[in-house]
Amino acid sequence: MQIRILLILLLVLHHSVSLAAGDKKHGKEYYRVRKVVDGDTFWIDDGSEKGVKVRLIGVDAPESRNTGTKEIAYFGKESTDYLTKLIGGKKVRLEYDADRYDKYGRTLAYVYLEDGTFINSKLVRDGYANVMTIPPNVKYAGTFLKMERKARNQKRGMWK
Repeated sequence: MQIRILLILLLVLHHSVSLAAGDKKHGKEYYRVRKVVDGDTFWIDDGSEKGVKVRLIGVDAPESRNTGTKEIAYFGKESTDYLTKLIGGKKVRLEYDADRYDKYGRTLAYVYLEDGTFINSKLVRDGYANVMTIPPNVKYAGTFLKMERKARNQKRGMWK
């Protein structure tokens, strides 16, 4: 009897963790954004206690805070605020390229909202990030470069 209760509790706990990790829609898994760190980095809830730190592939937003090696940059706060407005508290889907992690252990991803909005692309297109291509993650490099040129020419975001 006690073993059955224990097994039932374990199944319920496993199901709860699976639900917290992400919702599946049309075979795609979505994760709730816990916290935006800056204009190109954020945390998702994957069901673990800590969550997962995600770094957007192909883009580089200006620094929004002083770190050991970098200082606050022009348009850094605006980029962070923009990403927070776009994804803060929302559910996102991650798409990977050749490398899944960077040298800091962050998950590298192309990120999509449930409505299909491609976040990496939107940041560049609207002038809140510039292109940063690090091979072998080059899937959208050409597209991002075209978008950055257009944002500069149209004086969007940081290019005003």
